[in-house]
Amino acid sequence: MLSKTILIKFLLKRYLRFDKAQPFISITAILAFLGVGVGVMVLIVAMAIMNGMSKEFEKKLFVMNYPLTLFATTPKGVSEDILDALEEKFPHLLFSPYLKIESVTRHNGVMSAGIVFGVDIQREAKINEILAQAIKGIKISDFYQDKFSLIIGEGLKEILMAQKNSKISLFFTKLEPTGLTFSPTMKRFDVKGFFSSGLKAYDTSYLYANISAIAAIKNVPAGIYNGIHIYSKHPMQDIAKIKEFLLNTQNNGVAVEGWWQQNGNFFSAMALEKRVLFIVLMLIILMASLNIISSLLMVVMNRRKEIALLLSLGASSNEIRKTFFWLGNLIGISGIIFGVILSMLVLYVLSTFPIISLPADVYGITKLPIDLSLIDFFSTIIGAVLIVCASSYYPAKKASEVNALSVLRNE
Repeated sequence: MLSKTILIKFLLKRYLRFDKAQPFISITAILAFLGVGVGVMVLIVAMAIMNGMSKEFEKKLFVMNYPLTLFATTPKGVSEDILDALEEKFPHLLFSPYLKIESVTRHNGVMSAGIVFGVDIQREAKINEILAQAIKGIKISDFYQDKFSLIIGEGLKEILMAQKNSKISLFFTKLEPTGLTFSPTMKRFDVKGFFSSGLKAYDTSYLYANISAIAAIKNVPAGIYNGIHIYSKHPMQDIAKIKEFLLNTQNNGVAVEGWWQQNGNFFSAMALEKRVLFIVLMLIILMASLNIISSLLMVVMNRRKEIALLLSLGASSNEIRKTFFWLGNLIGISGIIFGVILSMLVLYVLSTFPIISLPADVYGITKLPIDLSLIDFFSTIIGAVLIVCASSYYPAKKASEVNALSVLRNE
């Protein structure tokens, strides 16, 4: 057994040396090494960027979508009794009831459509970090005293050219009779502050007002809501408990959903894009591994006489197969290690220096997000190793099938 190992090691060292007589064979092996390395590097870097972008979008969407949302499925709405029961049953969760209504905002002759959320500003600020930042410097008592106070996004502020304490008009979809016709309800609100979520879609269309003001506009009795925003540190576990509680208390007019369900199509599309990108970039490693096959086959063809002589001197076909199999693995796996080192260097440079800058108005960030997950990393390594092993097997098999008698007789 020891002699077999020594023979394989000897042959590996011999075949890995640069062949001056046949330099093209060695150049092909070097190209295979570089190709596998670059393929692994590109795949790891691409997965880190994709994962970073996904996490960044998830963070942005999570800010304005809340971990869990309880909403009414009937016109009766969500009652105060349900809110009290939930707060008693789940004291570790934070609840913020809301009313919602569509509106058209008008100021300085400019109009923009949006959604107005009527909230208890103190409750909402506890579960909405963006809103909490917006009300800093604002006296909460003033917000409650002025029933028709409003907080709008920075995007809407730019569209309407509004300032703090500006009076803007809101036209609501609720119609009121005026003579022989119906006209939309119009109210003037005082702008008390501005929020910035980092996503233009929210900053231009979301508005926050007192829940009492929206209740009056919608003519909704006190204690009736469109839904309840819920903050949970473990929403995927708590959603099942809340559903069970609602079922046991026979609250059939309400339902609950998580932020991941509200944006399921978006994250499904990103996950599909990531999988497709992984497969496409893995083809780079597959193409590079073809150089391993061609390099090993050329070595086999060039060393046919030597292989035949080794077989005639007592070397087994299994030893020859192992020699060429490990020869291909050494080229490929060393390329994988080189690719991992190169990818770590590239990721360090991208995360440290502002080489690639993103438009803040599109992505909400200026720095390229990098987040390499262990699953992506090990999937890349395992996939590359399997491709390298598969590429090394066929040339090794062909080497072990050399007919020693025929080769020595003819050559």
